[in-house]
Amino acid sequence: MFAVEVENLTKIYGEGDRAVTALTDASFTVRPGELVAILGPSGSGKTTLLTTIGLVNEPTRGKVMLDGELVADDGWRAGLDIKKVRREKLGFIFQAHNLIPFLTTLENVMIAMDINGVPPREARSRSIELLESLGLGHRLNHYPALLSGGESQRTAIARALANRPRVILADEPTAALDSENGKNVMMLLKRLAVENSSAILVVTHDQRMVEGFDTIYTVSDGRIVGEKRNGHSPEA
Repeated sequence: MFAVEVENLTKIYGEGDRAVTALTDASFTVRPGELVAILGPSGSGKTTLLTTIGLVNEPTRGKVMLDGELVADDGWRAGLDIKKVRREKLGFIFQAHNLIPFLTTLENVMIAMDINGVPPREARSRSIELLESLGLGHRLNHYPALLSGGESQRTAIARALANRPRVILADEPTAALDSENGKNVMMLLKRLAVENSSAILVVTHDQRMVEGFDTIYTVSDGRIVGEKRNGHSPEA
């Protein structure tokens, strides 16, 4: 089973003479454990593609399936509990870390599970495990202001992984980092995709950051215009 299935996905903003087509007939699949790059310049439609898959923007046309569940079919599926699907199936990583400044590193990860009703003891244990696995065991009680850019982004990644999502969506996760830290984050995402059997989609405009990706889709003017596969994709 695919983690993500997208078929003829189209997004149009506005109506009539003011209508702007941001995304046209995008179709692709992503398997569990696969790391996928969506590459393109600013304004190409790659972020619209990501936010539509992430149930932030309602599609105008086309289908989206997440972990076998139909979530969009020419608009949101009737009766869809969008918040529930986001909580249970999706993890988000953004260019801005979006860490809560008055919470510690540990608390910033725990809060993702608290929202999902995970008992505090279990949430604390998993948060510590995640942070230690990402090299942040010595930063558990530090506040975001005391973290480096790379440490902040790794904390955001831990938070995205907290509820064991099947799909992780990352929008320019290395844009605020230097080249070395950026490559480290991409290598980390590659490892996490395999270890957690998560499908990870990464939007980026920087071709230097896509080394090691399983599949690279190039987006231009709202269309997928190129596809490159490196080696063999993981089996579903």
